Amino acid sequence: MSFDVDIGLASQTGPRRINEDFAGVRRGDPLGLIAVMADGVSTGGGGQEAAQTVVRGLLADYFDAPDTWETTVVLDRLIQAHSQWLADHNRRRQNLSEQAGEPRTALTTVTALVVHGHGFTIAHAGDSRAAQLVDGELVQLTTDHVFGNVHQRNRLTRALGLDDMVRLDFVQGEVRVGDCFVLTTDGMHGLLPARRMAHLMREAPDAQAAADTLVRAALEAGGTDNASAIVLRIRGLDTGRLEDALLRGRRLDPPPPLKVGDVLDGLTITARVADTGVHRLYQARTADRRLVAVKTLHESRASDPEERAMLAHEAWLGLRVGESGAPGFVQVHEVAAPSALYTVFDWHGGHTLEQLLAQRTRFGVADVVQAGIAIGRALGRLHRLGVVHRDVKPGNLHRGDDGHWRLLDLGVAISGREPAVQRQLHAGTPSYMNPEQWDGAAADAGSDLFALGVTLYQWLGGRLPYGEIEPWQAGRYRRDPRALSRLRPEVPMWLDHLVLKAVARDPRQRFETAEELVLALERGAARSAGGGSHLGAPPATPLALRDPAALWMAAFWISALFNIALVAWLLFLPR
Repeated sequence: MSFDVDIGLASQTGPRRINEDFAGVRRGDPLGLIAVMADGVSTGGGGQEAAQTVVRGLLADYFDAPDTWETTVVLDRLIQAHSQWLADHNRRRQNLSEQAGEPRTALTTVTALVVHGHGFTIAHAGDSRAAQLVDGELVQLTTDHVFGNVHQRNRLTRALGLDDMVRLDFVQGEVRVGDCFVLTTDGMHGLLPARRMAHLMREAPDAQAAADTLVRAALEAGGTDNASAIVLRIRGLDTGRLEDALLRGRRLDPPPPLKVGDVLDGLTITARVADTGVHRLYQARTADRRLVAVKTLHESRASDPEERAMLAHEAWLGLRVGESGAPGFVQVHEVAAPSALYTVFDWHGGHTLEQLLAQRTRFGVADVVQAGIAIGRALGRLHRLGVVHRDVKPGNLHRGDDGHWRLLDLGVAISGREPAVQRQLHAGTPSYMNPEQWDGAAADAGSDLFALGVTLYQWLGGRLPYGEIEPWQAGRYRRDPRALSRLRPEVPMWLDHLVLKAVARDPRQRFETAEELVLALERGAARSAGGGSHLGAPPATPLALRDPAALWMAAFWISALFNIALVAWLLFLPR
């Protein structure tokens, strides 16, 4: 389902001479929406100018902010900038108006509503309002910033332009299909009770009719002020944002241990698949009889905010990389209104490459090449999205019963927006990690390609190119890998050279991108019938790079033997 909002906006001057209310709505590109309502304060006619300036500025600038900024940060910075600008102009005008005897200031309230992904954020100052229609009742989401004295209800305690900085209230929550929001000025909600407004909104056929009806009803009720309303009806939502997933991760608790037959939000548990002590994985059946996988936190990690954030990041990342059924990944499904913290994946029967190798399944060279192309393309999609998997290995490559290969487990992947603890986590399996990581370098796209090369070498040759590597080992890459054609004669020369290039000790000799690796595999497979090698074998790694200690040890023994010979010559030389 795509993002779809029915929008209605209406504003009437009423008995006033000018309309100092101003409102606007802008759709983002490609997703999201911002709606802003401002009510200018009438002091010398500057309210209209203030309201228009703030609304137009927010609508123009909001979607130009960096994607990495959180919504509240964007709204706060933009609104504070406008408040500071208005306050500065008010000070200048005050000096001029005192001389002319005509006080004139530009003040305004502001209520900004942003709908993005599966959540909403409100920034608010003043007595304009935001409300939400919940179960047929209108629930006010903002607080009026006015004096408590009944005779001073029309005097604001907060407004843009009063001071350089304005204290904003922020409200955040989840959005569901069917939700309805309304933004109003005091010329509207000061005349119409919440129950009357809710009735008019429910009866209106669409959002524009609702906004028109509300404004007309306020003026007919004897309103003496401008009356304005924005009505938003949510008809469709797009993929959730990371902020939505993190908010859900903080708000919801993982489900208790589940057994076969238990039901979780309409999902019937059919099997308990795995328990790692950190996560639990279940097989479940949906209401329409489809099998899915359910991943949640182990109860021992349920209260750990970092683990919650990592699971939320994995779910968001799975939705992002697997959208539109992208091949090479397991599809993640969003749950409309979950009662607990968990992630739902497609269920694919089959086995991981690790399981198949343990069962001594025999793969033909052509089968390995085609599988390598599929996994390489999946890695290419990850890298184009700025994502590094960090744990490519046979245990995370899965061949489904449908014959398709998929890349599993984005739990330790980094996207640039992962929790800090996940970024600092030294992820990866030692035998598949490139040498640079052991020297302190961070994992990157090249790390994934090296790990895929190690996997292809093991797949074809039956062993790891550099042997089993343990974290405590001091010398990890002392020997260059043996040619695959010596381990398996049917491996063609071009594939032998390609895999050796992928696992070369020197990173300058390896493939730079997943697309380059995939292209080499495709060309080699297409031309293999004609024979010939398309890639040269990488040169042998010098001893100084493979094992500097061995080089120094050899130099030591040569020097020692030379000195022994010299001493013997001096002692036994005939005089």
